Amino acid sequence: MAPEAASASAGNMMKTPDQDAVNEDSRSAETFQYITFTIGDEEYGVDIMAVREIKGWSEPTVLPNTPAHMRGVLNLRGEIVPIFDLRCRFDQGRTEATNIHVIVIIAIADRLAGMLVDAVSDIISIGRDDFKSVPKMDRQIDTEYLSGLATVKDRMVALLDAEKLFSMRDVENGILAGSNTPLLQQAEA
Repeated sequence: MAPEAASASAGNMMKTPDQDAVNEDSRSAETFQYITFTIGDEEYGVDIMAVREIKGWSEPTVLPNTPAHMRGVLNLRGEIVPIFDLRCRFDQGRTEATNIHVIVIIAIADRLAGMLVDAVSDIISIGRDDFKSVPKMDRQIDTEYLSGLATVKDRMVALLDAEKLFSMRDVENGILAGSNTPLLQQAEA
């Protein structure tokens, strides 16, 4: 290889300060979309890429020996989907569900789960710079399922980390709490 070609090739691999600034600008300009929903007066968001479907409330099949926040399961086009009451999961009491309530179906790993919420609010875009960390709280306050906070149009939105919100024991294949038998196997028995 000729020396000129080698130096040109090496020059192409080196970043200039202008390129670094462009890369930094593109990272800070990156936006993420969230579906927001309400539980009482509070607004929460979940990554839009995790949302598979939004459907009206329908009473799930109640299963024995499940945690209080698990309302039961629905058959969604042949797939058994556990339905979780987020109000109850957040220790705010059980939702008295009516036909104005909504189930947001989300994907967690390779499984589906449904979240019972009061209403779906909006689709919002949040820039990387608009994310705020969750403040450190007393140990008795569980904030590990929050991925961050964002202020959108003068309202605070708590952004949920769906994988941390529900244990895989709750979600994966509809396993019952206190049992190692998947719901599908129990239904077949």
